[in-house]
Amino acid sequence: MNKTIKLGAGAGFSGDRIDPAQQLVEHADLDYLIFECLGERTVAAGELRRRSDKDSGFDPLLEARMRACLPGALEHGTRIITNAGAANPRAAAALVFKVAQDLKLPRAITIAVIEGDSVLPQVVHTNPLIWETNSSVSDSDGDPVSAHAYVGIEALLPALASGADVIIAGRVADPSLYLAPMVHEFGWSVDDYHLLGAGTAIGHLLECAGQLTGGYYADPIKKPVPNMAGLGFPYAEVAEDGTAVFKKLQSAGGILTVQTCTEQLLYEVSDPSAYITPDVVADFSNIQLTQVAAESVAIRGGTGHPRTETLKVTLGYQSGWMGEGQISYSGPRAFERAQLAAEIVVERLVQIHKIPQDVLNVELIGAGSAFRGLSAFPADPLEIRVRVAGIVESQERAAKIGWEVESLYTNGPAAGGGARQYTKELLSIRSALLPRDLVSLSTEILEVPTS
Repeated sequence: MNKTIKLGAGAGFSGDRIDPAQQLVEHADLDYLIFECLGERTVAAGELRRRSDKDSGFDPLLEARMRACLPGALEHGTRIITNAGAANPRAAAALVFKVAQDLKLPRAITIAVIEGDSVLPQVVHTNPLIWETNSSVSDSDGDPVSAHAYVGIEALLPALASGADVIIAGRVADPSLYLAPMVHEFGWSVDDYHLLGAGTAIGHLLECAGQLTGGYYADPIKKPVPNMAGLGFPYAEVAEDGTAVFKKLQSAGGILTVQTCTEQLLYEVSDPSAYITPDVVADFSNIQLTQVAAESVAIRGGTGHPRTETLKVTLGYQSGWMGEGQISYSGPRAFERAQLAAEIVVERLVQIHKIPQDVLNVELIGAGSAFRGLSAFPADPLEIRVRVAGIVESQERAAKIGWEVESLYTNGPAAGGGARQYTKELLSIRSALLPRDLVSLSTEILEVPTS
């Protein structure tokens, strides 16, 4: 008999909703619930938080996710896997430990924490070529302050073998979070690249959660999606032969069709025949998607080729402070007043605060800012929002930008309103490759006793 397991998508990015994941835990009879919470920007944001607070650096919604889903997961025998540890998996595990104690769960649970994707010393030592600049790390402006390798299933398999109820990692690649339980449950060989490629295709379809059920697909005219306010997340019934059926709860909003799956299959894929992950170079070019029932789509045909000998690394560089200010103008001549407001702010920032004009960015939102002159905007727009932003070397100077925008309340064109300002420290992102044998992973198991 072809064994099957159920994998549920609990999150597709750091700021994702929580209630659809809770619904899956309570009603989908899952074997695994996966929270995919990382992108390159979110790892960098985690590094910034960790640098100011050694007990921070993980997904900001981790506690809320665990409080909502951990009791149901324990009740239904669902194991949780997540990369929400971000830049500080150990602190994330400590938080989950505390949450589990607070919840007074009916039995003891174990938490596996995985570390080793942070590879800054290895990057400095090997001095690889940076993709974006085509120069080595040592020849680039500034020194990296963080480096995280995209690791794969080898990071998760020891934790899965331990039987841990919750597995917390850092920069595990998105589809690997789903592939690892397939390899663990079905006993697939880690060099069976056909099955690894098929499993990676399944993981890739699930990794963005609500995108598969119509979230990124929807258009109110051409591609309507019902009950988007109650959009449900998908899950997959995965078979031992690498095929699967994607489903959603019938009570949840959204749709799950060949069309939604096709869009997600091609998401962030430049070459469908060579989708590189830490585990396999997956080949999606012969995948077949079939609507087998309402809200049920079958997949087959995924395969793959041997993995690369290198891993992608995300490098973080300190890149100053961003200051921003916004203010709105509406009614007759809104565009002209917004233009004048922007001119006043820029002139004062340059002449009084000595901020170079070339570091400032002005947008007149509502007058073609998204197209940057590539498309005509309405001749007389009824409302415009002015946004002035710039990147400078200190928080103090960054604050000048928003301050000057807000001062337009009484010193600028008539009828400005809704002003806001903020500053933010920036960590820019670059990429490089690192030999995979330089990445050393570790797993530690924590046990939370019953109360």
